[in-house]
Amino acid sequence: MGSEARPAKAERQAQILMELKLRPHVRIADLAARFSVTPETIRRDLGALDGRGQIRRAYGGATAPYPGARHDLEARQERRIDERARIGRAAAALVRPGETLMIDAGATTIEFARYLAIAGTPVTAITNCLQVAQLLGGVPEAEVVLCGGRLLAGEGALIGPEAVESLQRYRVDACYLGASAVDAEMVSEAVRGFDAVKRAMLAASGRSVLLVDSSKHGRRDFAAVAPLSKIGLVVTDAAPDEALARGLAQHGVALRVV
Repeated sequence: MGSEARPAKAERQAQILMELKLRPHVRIADLAARFSVTPETIRRDLGALDGRGQIRRAYGGATAPYPGARHDLEARQERRIDERARIGRAAAALVRPGETLMIDAGATTIEFARYLAIAGTPVTAITNCLQVAQLLGGVPEAEVVLCGGRLLAGEGALIGPEAVESLQRYRVDACYLGASAVDAEMVSEAVRGFDAVKRAMLAASGRSVLLVDSSKHGRRDFAAVAPLSKIGLVVTDAAPDEALARGLAQHGVALRVV
């Protein structure tokens, strides 16, 4: 049968991350030989992983990030600032005064809340995100409910069974969610515990809006959140590739590129 089939991009990147758990540095040349791909392909993989804060680029290869950096909110907030601002501003413009919302935790949903606060939009917002609660808590016309749960300190977010149970008590007009990955079939998440909170918000909401920058397109992380068909609208900063665009159309998901 010849040589073993080359792994797909997502699998290859996952294996690169596994290599960095076993050793402090990986070299582009070694990875290219291992996966039977060109060095340029590996450079693109490393660029994508670095953009998500999962590695640090280094001369000729990559190193593991500082401890906890993979899922740390502050690290993500320093990346793709303009893109997240555009997404947040466009999504905030969709909210009608007086609506009830659920807003989950993440760098892009914080930008969404920031623009709601700047506009002074009167809403009732239920959230598991400390920064979202603080931002909207400064709007006199807004009412903020912070759900229960266990604090995930690096994310400034509440997760766990208590968070899910408290969200299940409500029914709202819409939820605004982020995610670490979206492909033609599924929304998925890299932060352990975020997936269950997002599912609870989806179940409690009349409509759903996914806020993701283009670095999340065409990827799948280890925790499945929901089928793409559960999303009503995707707001993003760049047009998706052919596969994701086809998936959005097949599942009836509206798309807004800002």
